[in-house]
Amino acid sequence: STDQPTAHKFYAELMGWGTQDVPIGEGMNYTFFHVDGHNVGAVSPMPPQMQEKGMPSAWQSYVTVEDVDALEAKVTEAGGTVVSPPYDVFESGRMMTIQDPTGAVVSLWQPKGSIGAGMVNTTGAMGWNELSTTDVQAAQDFYGKLLGWTFDKDPNMDYTYIKNNGRFNGGMLPLAEDAHYPPNWMVYYSVADIDATVAKVKELGGKLLTDIIDSSAGKFAVIQDPTGGVFTALQPTQVEAWLEHGE
Repeated sequence: STDQPTAHKFYAELMGWGTQDVPIGEGMNYTFFHVDGHNVGAVSPMPPQMQEKGMPSAWQSYVTVEDVDALEAKVTEAGGTVVSPPYDVFESGRMMTIQDPTGAVVSLWQPKGSIGAGMVNTTGAMGWNELSTTDVQAAQDFYGKLLGWTFDKDPNMDYTYIKNNGRFNGGMLPLAEDAHYPPNWMVYYSVADIDATVAKVKELGGKLLTDIIDSSAGKFAVIQDPTGGVFTALQPTQVEAWLEHGE
């Protein structure tokens, strides 16, 4: 975030998240968001050099992998770009940031001391990741080769489901021709009451980028935080909670 304190306050109040600040040097903190003791996300200050280039606040998705270093060469072989080569994040893990052939950016995470999100697919936690892209087939080819994902095309609409080891893990859809933003990964967070969540957004300084939309997956709305970060809040029709290590 370009303004971590503001983002910290917005999300903690909107989502009801607990927070834990971890000093990372030079008076800066990395803030974990948690629900019932489980990490569900985080906010960090954007490096000055990125802000100077006009980079807006953005949510970054991470995909867990067994060996980041083993995938570095495969990224370019599959047509992608290594944005940030593998490096250690203290004792927590090792990561690499990449860009797929269509331009979307995602990070790969090899856990050591921390898996990252300890709880997903339940209220207050991440429930879905979705790629908007200019070339769905190119994205499928890339992520399939790199991560072993498989894909199911929805027979009723232009939407492709991502499966990881047979389990639905996200989706892909064509980027609208009139979109004013590049290919990107959108993070979805599950909420208990979308109407109550939406009502809080403006009160806390955020914006609604869509009205509430009703879908087979549930009711959702796209939200922009006061610093510019965009995410989707979803009141799902069905939840299947998953806790790391079966906790």
